[in-house]
Amino acid sequence: MERDGQLDLYRVVAARLKQAHARVASPEVPDATRRELSRRLLAVTAAAKHDLADAARRLDVLTAELDELGIPDR
Repeated sequence: MERDGQLDLYRVVAARLKQAHARVASPEVPDATRRELSRRLLAVTAAAKHDLADAARRLDVLTAELDELGIPDR
């Protein structure tokens, strides 16, 4: 049962990472901001390989920042 929950979490985090990457790639995002956000997204992606729960928390923070910056969902 635990394994199924872990797989579900992987699916959710993967879908959210994909959405975040699409948001950062938006043409409305200034280059300097895009570089910083891309660096952070890569760090979250790497963290997901070792600590999925930590990666999910970090992704929550980054997604909130994207919302604050007004970067729309694509």
